[in-house]
Amino acid sequence: NGVFGALGHAITDADTGSLLTLSEGAIYQSQVVGVLKGDENSPGEVLGEFMSHPTQLGSVLVNGEYGIYGQCGEPLVNPLYPDGVEVLPSSQVREGPAQILTTLDDQGIRAYDCQITKLFRQDGAGQRGMIIKITDQALLDKTGGIVQGMSGSPILQDGKLAGAVTHVFLGDATQGYGMYAQWMLEQSDALAQMEPAA
Repeated sequence: NGVFGALGHAITDADTGSLLTLSEGAIYQSQVVGVLKGDENSPGEVLGEFMSHPTQLGSVLVNGEYGIYGQCGEPLVNPLYPDGVEVLPSSQVREGPAQILTTLDDQGIRAYDCQITKLFRQDGAGQRGMIIKITDQALLDKTGGIVQGMSGSPILQDGKLAGAVTHVFLGDATQGYGMYAQWMLEQSDALAQMEPAA
């Protein structure tokens, strides 16, 4: 429908933690230039920068509690799943094996193994619907687990979109929270009804 959703949490003021009021915004092509590995004292970080002549990919229309949402300038394509994936209803997400998709270097998006270790059943949108634990040794070696900049990384289970990474445990970078994809889809569908694609 030409609408995107990202992050699974709001963009907030770094000092106060309060939600930033949005007057206008855009998403652009960027590249990962490095990773600061997380540990028990620091959550780590993916370091990125805008391309020298970035292409605007879309306009940000909402900065809300459950992420940023907006209108795409052109279809966004995931090279691992060019035809997209089915969204798994929150009621069908289960504890067990899963994968997250994220970009950590110039090789692009990769899938990394994780486990969904705990589910919180929700009747409405919430940022913390599940706990995931990173089990992929390559990801652990590179990042220590979940780091800042991985928010919004899709969580797939059985090839279906179960959720998105939202937070890392400050005392244990191997674990973090995820939001059910169903809630993000509801947010983007609501925006699509308000702001039809041009």
